[in-house]
Amino acid sequence: MADPKLKRLGLHDLHVALGGKMVPFAGYEMPVQYPAGVMKEHLHTRTAAGLFDVSHMGQVILRPKTDMASLALAFEAMMPVDVLGLAQGRQRYGLFTNDAGGVLDDLMFANRGDHFFVVVNAACKDADVAHMRASLAEAATVEYIENRALLALQGPHAGDVLARLIPETAALRFMDVARPVWNGTELWISRSGYTGEDGFEISLPETAAETFAKALLDHPEVMPIGLGARDSLRLEAGLCLYGHDLDEATTPVEAALTWAIQKSRRTGDRAGGFPGADRILSELANGPKRLRVGLKPEGRASMREGTELFTEAGEKVGTVTSGGFGPSVEAPVAMGYVDASNAAVGTSLLGEVRGKRLAVTVCDLPFHPTRYKR
Repeated sequence: MADPKLKRLGLHDLHVALGGKMVPFAGYEMPVQYPAGVMKEHLHTRTAAGLFDVSHMGQVILRPKTDMASLALAFEAMMPVDVLGLAQGRQRYGLFTNDAGGVLDDLMFANRGDHFFVVVNAACKDADVAHMRASLAEAATVEYIENRALLALQGPHAGDVLARLIPETAALRFMDVARPVWNGTELWISRSGYTGEDGFEISLPETAAETFAKALLDHPEVMPIGLGARDSLRLEAGLCLYGHDLDEATTPVEAALTWAIQKSRRTGDRAGGFPGADRILSELANGPKRLRVGLKPEGRASMREGTELFTEAGEKVGTVTSGGFGPSVEAPVAMGYVDASNAAVGTSLLGEVRGKRLAVTVCDLPFHPTRYKR
């Protein structure tokens, strides 16, 4: 019997009709896989197109109380990211930080001309909305969007499929956003790689979501994909999963997300001023004490989250935060945090799996190349 405390997605009945195995996740009943299974769903997304329902995530609109520049400056005071320089029609990855430099949540935000559209993680969305309402009280009205679904179409054929329904999406580049109309319904679309593949995130009214999802699934290239393949795709792409690879005790520098901290927030008039700036800027200059790295187990045994990592001399130097079998690379893969002195590519370590210490090597990320449309 379903847990009455769990929320249901607007497309719940469609997931069940498609054979989705529903499991609890972030307060929702979510499809973890469909009859094809995680392996086939993963490989299908790599070679064709996968449709993910990510409607559990939080969608928020920030409308300026005075002007967009004032809102942008107030919003970027919440994170070590350039908001003021984000052009209209473009999207960027962001990170809310706390006073200790840890990550409260990671997010995507888009400049849509007269407002910002923000997408946050499901498990953090209530806290994020409260955080934005408190921090942006002078600069913005914070509107939480409750009646829109969010779908992600990912894979090398995603662009062709979506362009058959909405031709203007073919011109979108990586991190472009647009609001085309389909069958009389305005869609909020971004071209961003949720899985590391080329793809699109599509926000639309819940009332139109099933019709649109079925229109996508009518194409032979498109298969419904669950949480299991989402995790393996993102792991191979080296993408952080909040609550596993990122948390309130981990800084963006430790997480190897320095690419998300633009130059304008490191030096010059707009440097610093965000929560945890002293620690984050110090780590940028001097290096962190620990670092997120890729890990290649040398045998066939997977090293799951929580696997402890040791030097050959027996010193504990880190922990795996995400791990499993990588269907595209046909081998176990993992990510985790290790002391900076053991973070160099090629470092040999040992991971303790069921009481045995097995060989694992620090490696570059990603395990599988990302294929965004630049």
